[in-house]
Amino acid sequence: MVVERSNDGQEPLAAVLCSGGLDSAVLVAREAAAGVVQPLYVSGGLAWEQSELAVVERLLAAPTFAASVRPLARLAAPLADLYPPSHWALRGTPPAYGTPDSDVYLVGRNAVLLSKAAVYCALHGIARIAVGPLAGNPFPDATPEFFAAMAHALSLGLDHPLDIVAPFASLGKPDVILLGATLGVPWELTVSCMNPVETAHCGRCSKCRERLQAFDAAGIHDPAPYAFRPADVSTGR
Repeated sequence: MVVERSNDGQEPLAAVLCSGGLDSAVLVAREAAAGVVQPLYVSGGLAWEQSELAVVERLLAAPTFAASVRPLARLAAPLADLYPPSHWALRGTPPAYGTPDSDVYLVGRNAVLLSKAAVYCALHGIARIAVGPLAGNPFPDATPEFFAAMAHALSLGLDHPLDIVAPFASLGKPDVILLGATLGVPWELTVSCMNPVETAHCGRCSKCRERLQAFDAAGIHDPAPYAFRPADVSTGR
């Protein structure tokens, strides 16, 4: 996500990488509370993207976002020429419910997303990018060192100052849900799933597990649709 003050001293402008998932929805709402948001969706050719796009359009049309969020800008950064055809993210065969978070790592994805977003920001005069990794994120492209290095390299290469920050880096997903509840995020219009059934969560992948367990920990019912909703979120059964 990107935030800057416009040249005429008006409200801050934020360009937000928005997938329609839980974390990015709260990030959009957080930035919209402070200024105007330009949401970005960067397509990589991954299996779940058509479902995300169907959801994100409805999400951003919700009253929570109506006043301060601009129409979605769609960008493309294909990954199919980098990942093998057998890759689970291209085939739609994600890690199962009980697998560790580290199993969903997509090599280079944040580097690609940030590079594409940074070019957009340079062309539109936006100078601060905020991204949504949470506390405990295990991936090498979600560290403060990585974001600082990317900001430095992109600023040099684009001849445009960029700052990359992670406002949720000290928060767990239950904390983000509680924040989203105060901001009025419509959870039923979000999707956090790697194998959605149309726009419903599969209920069987590790992203669904992460989401269901976080809502349970926050003490809030998840109203989003599920093709299968486990009775026991700890086991997925």
